[in-house]
Amino acid sequence: MSLKKINPIKTKSWSKLKAHFNEIENKEIKDLLSTRSNPSCFSLGWNDFNIDISKNRIDNTTLNLLLDLAKECGLEDAISKQFQGNIINETEKRAVLHTAIRTDGNEKINVDGLNVVPSILETRSKIKSFTNDIISGNLKGDTGKPFTDVVNIGIGGSDLGPVMVVEALKHYSSRLKPHFVSNVDGDHVLEIIKDLNPETTLFIIVSKTFTTQETISNANTIRDWLVSKLNVSAVSKHFAAVSTNLTEIKKFGINQKMVFSMNDWVGGRFSLWSSVGLSISLAVGYENFSKLLSGANKMDKHFQNIEFKNNIPVVLALLSIWYNNFFKCETEAVIPYTQYLSRLPAYLQQAIMESNGKSIDRNGNPVEYQTGNIIWGDTGTNSQHAFFQLIHQGTKLIPCDFIGFKNPLFKENTQHNKLMSNFFAQTEALMMGKSEKTVVEELKKAGLNANEINSLKAFKIFNGNRPTNTLLIDQLSPESLGSLIAMYEHKIFVQGVIWNIYSYDQWGVELGKQLASKVLKEIENKKISDHDSSTNSLLKSYLSN
Repeated sequence: MSLKKINPIKTKSWSKLKAHFNEIENKEIKDLLSTRSNPSCFSLGWNDFNIDISKNRIDNTTLNLLLDLAKECGLEDAISKQFQGNIINETEKRAVLHTAIRTDGNEKINVDGLNVVPSILETRSKIKSFTNDIISGNLKGDTGKPFTDVVNIGIGGSDLGPVMVVEALKHYSSRLKPHFVSNVDGDHVLEIIKDLNPETTLFIIVSKTFTTQETISNANTIRDWLVSKLNVSAVSKHFAAVSTNLTEIKKFGINQKMVFSMNDWVGGRFSLWSSVGLSISLAVGYENFSKLLSGANKMDKHFQNIEFKNNIPVVLALLSIWYNNFFKCETEAVIPYTQYLSRLPAYLQQAIMESNGKSIDRNGNPVEYQTGNIIWGDTGTNSQHAFFQLIHQGTKLIPCDFIGFKNPLFKENTQHNKLMSNFFAQTEALMMGKSEKTVVEELKKAGLNANEINSLKAFKIFNGNRPTNTLLIDQLSPESLGSLIAMYEHKIFVQGVIWNIYSYDQWGVELGKQLASKVLKEIENKKISDHDSSTNSLLKSYLSN
């Protein structure tokens, strides 16, 4: 059974939201704070998460109307169909079951009438055994030396998820040193391998088809390097594969025991929980990888079972729709106040923009409203010294997620209070701003005269009324990270359901790749075919080098 195909702007809830928006558009958050009839609605507590949404341009009516919109668009039915394994990725005729990969094993999940849980647990067991054998040194390289380094070779979802999680969980690292190769840029791969010891390095090729240009090009470059340093037989002991193309894997020279399966009902950008996360397991140990899955599974159950008004992914998704479709915000910023999450914004860029960057609805018609949000961000406090000027005083309204942790990971961290003081202060400053009266008083105290004050005051005024969500979590752990990532995954799903688009295909990725294959042949043959005048000129310039 497919998802319902409801045009959101044709619903009664949407019409009511438009009328409500006209009433609330210019209201100040600081005023709304004091007039809300039920303040508890603006704080969501779950496990070690505290989600504060009170610094938003909303009131109780806004929330209720957004919740009505979710119900009218069939969200409850959609959630049920996703978790039941229905074919909700209709354009590719696939179920969408990345949630199944982190199952606790106490449920039955059918795909095409077959319970997939036993195969999931079997793969998980293989990841555990392989991880333990590599870390313990039981499984060695061609010359009998234990592995010290692991290189993940992949791109897109086969890279962004693992590299983000490995960086986030660096505090929990195993003895292995992880590396990631993604870009087809030859300088990138050669820079990575130049200081590696071929005798003690394990390479993991992650590609469902084993034909992805970037990944296979890098894999072949590394294979040639390894063979030149050791021998051809070393390939079978130094390469593992996460793929379904057993024929090409065999041609490459990889031992079947070093091959891990993939499922077509797990999209690449949601696949870090599967065998794609093998590099995560090796980098932090299987026990921590298992905790990551557990944290995600707990968020899955929250999303699946909790009523919408207390459902974290649902509420956050509805707020995004409120700003995107009514305030006409083009972007959202994600600001984690921990350096460990420095790669989270980049990861969410793919997850969100590849999923919901669609202009055709589930009926096959062009949409009449904005869909995918543009996602960007960086860590606090670095971002405060970079793009916060735009958020505070620019002409664009940019809703922000602030992610912070109550407790640091190092007991010796004496700077955590300074970090968190910025975390709390920035959301307050974005909401409150600074009035002309306050600015004038400050300038008087600084000793400026009337003329100096009049010429300077406009530049120091902050309008405020900038919306933020505050996500305050006890501590960054494998489990809390799993929950956080799953929260954003489900937020993506909710938005896609309400926008009436297919979030789990990515046809927009294909066109450039297809054309690149054609152009590559022309470059290699030094014979340019018929392109537009601009491209022809650029190719001629490149070939003349």
